[in-house]
Amino acid sequence: MQDKRNLGIDDVRAFLRQSGLDSQIVELTDSARTAQLAAEAIGTSVAQIVKSLIFKGSQSGAPVLVLASGANRVDERKVAQVIGEPVKKADAEFVRDRTGFAIGGVPPFAHLEPMRTVIDEDLLTFADVWSAAGHPHAVVRLLPGELVSISKGQSADIKVSS
Repeated sequence: MQDKRNLGIDDVRAFLRQSGLDSQIVELTDSARTAQLAAEAIGTSVAQIVKSLIFKGSQSGAPVLVLASGANRVDERKVAQVIGEPVKKADAEFVRDRTGFAIGGVPPFAHLEPMRTVIDEDLLTFADVWSAAGHPHAVVRLLPGELVSISKGQSADIKVSS
């Protein structure tokens, strides 16, 4: 039996199917662990890559999923304003324990537990976006509306202002 903390591509595929989405997972020969690597491997812009970042509520200890454009840095103060408490970046063990996925392969959905999700509003401006699909060598193409509905996230301006 698979350790519940070690989810992967098959779990993402099953979640997509159960959600009624026909999105195909693309398995890459090269790593898509970073937004830049993913964009190069797929042949798209870095801005269309969804970075799934896990933060931890400073008071509640609850996981917070931030879905950011690969071109943007996240302003933690803006995220805190959206969720109502300060956040700090979670470590790899916390990410694995709460999502079931390793950093670099965390999708925007299919986690071990539901979590508050904030979506970078810049992602909603594209015709399509690409996210990790359970492994650093796997990605999935989504429409912005699908990203919002499947992640149950709320969009907001969360990028660092230039």
